[in-house]
Amino acid sequence: MEEKKKGIGLIGLIGMVISSCIGSGVFAITGQLAGVASPGAVLIAWLIVGVGFLALAFSLNNLTEKRSDLHGIFSYADAGWGPLAGFISGWGYWLSAWLGNVAFATMMMSTIGYFYPAFLPGNTIPCIIIASIVMWALTYLVIRGGVESASFLNAIVMVCKVAAIAVTLIFGIFLFNAGIFTADFWGNVYDNAVAAGQYGPDAAPLGGVGTQIFNCMIIMMWCFVGIEGASVVSSRAARKTDVGKATLIGFICLMLIYVGASVLPYGYMSSTEVAALDYPALVYVFSSMAPGWGGPFISIAIIISILGSWLSFTILPAETTSEMADYKLLPASWGKLNSHNAPSMSLLIVGACTQAFLIVLLFSADAYDFAFSMCTVAIVITWAFAAAYQAKWGVQNKNMVQAAIGFVAVAFQVIGVLFNGWSFLLLTCVGYIPGFFIYVKARKDYGNAITMGEKVCMGVVSALGVLSLVLLAMGVISI
Repeated sequence: MEEKKKGIGLIGLIGMVISSCIGSGVFAITGQLAGVASPGAVLIAWLIVGVGFLALAFSLNNLTEKRSDLHGIFSYADAGWGPLAGFISGWGYWLSAWLGNVAFATMMMSTIGYFYPAFLPGNTIPCIIIASIVMWALTYLVIRGGVESASFLNAIVMVCKVAAIAVTLIFGIFLFNAGIFTADFWGNVYDNAVAAGQYGPDAAPLGGVGTQIFNCMIIMMWCFVGIEGASVVSSRAARKTDVGKATLIGFICLMLIYVGASVLPYGYMSSTEVAALDYPALVYVFSSMAPGWGGPFISIAIIISILGSWLSFTILPAETTSEMADYKLLPASWGKLNSHNAPSMSLLIVGACTQAFLIVLLFSADAYDFAFSMCTVAIVITWAFAAAYQAKWGVQNKNMVQAAIGFVAVAFQVIGVLFNGWSFLLLTCVGYIPGFFIYVKARKDYGNAITMGEKVCMGVVSALGVLSLVLLAMGVISI
């Protein structure tokens, strides 16, 4: 029997998964999906996404069990393809985590805009100031309280946010109208109306079912950012076996919540009505379902939910860089723990980067979409490396079932990004340029030479980053 040690228990690990995932995405997804897909296409997309992330969850579960000697989501890339791969995986996760915080900030300010419209659309100067105060307060909380204490608080927040969403879903079930749901099941009615000019010259058709499904991908994948949360803090788990359990339990809970939150509104309002709602759409849907108290109720729930996710993504990037320092992929200073067992320097760096990007949002036309897309694409790099190592482990150990699970997971991640987020993938390469300098310094500090293969790889990624800036300046891609 595995000996239990002091650390994060099963409930805390589940809380890390669910709280990390359920932030802003579940509340915004209703309107986002309605704008790009019909109910039928959404259901098919969820089936595809569900299979893809189930394969990833099984991969993380297997690797946690079979490679218990590895710590941190990036360690699978390191074990499979060497230190540079480990760095690229870990740095991608680090980028993703604090970019996610920027998305949380934007959505929280937009939610406050339900009460005070002056805060809409969420990236004004007052919004940036308030978001900055919240961000530094959470950073201070983790620095002074420690990671384990913050994880316990996160578990409490998880219960609150799931309860609020459950109330919303119950209303959605009782008010569900099958006639409204099936009125335009594949989007043909809407496309015909657009073609006839009924929605104005700026209205765009949904397109075929395949197009609708691909347009759902990045939106749905964003909702699962955090599925790896238990794996990231595996070194702090009371029982290592709880990490895999937490990931699978968290995934099942998330699928039920996401499908319900995104599909049920199609049976209450027409897709065109839902698509026309402000962010976050679920506020306005539930306000209609429960006049008087529904809007304030769900708005408060969103703010609590976002704070929980924000707390998680304050912990996770700092925890990752701390472990990367242990693996000699970052300078030792990044992993230094304070008296509260928190990597204070790493937390401060995360805070500074988040602060800088919050200011950049002032110049973004659609701040929330840009932030969550960047976050999602960055973390796909980490997910893909973990899935690829699962496939490699399965082949090496002649376990074709586990190998197949890994291949399914990595294929899903790659296809999802290439078809729906290639421009964001190029922009993510910019974030690796300063990271490579830090990596080179770390390797030299530990007496390790940089190989020619590593130099070529870093050069290619850096060139793609420069290319993305050129395309941005030319207007080919935009923020």
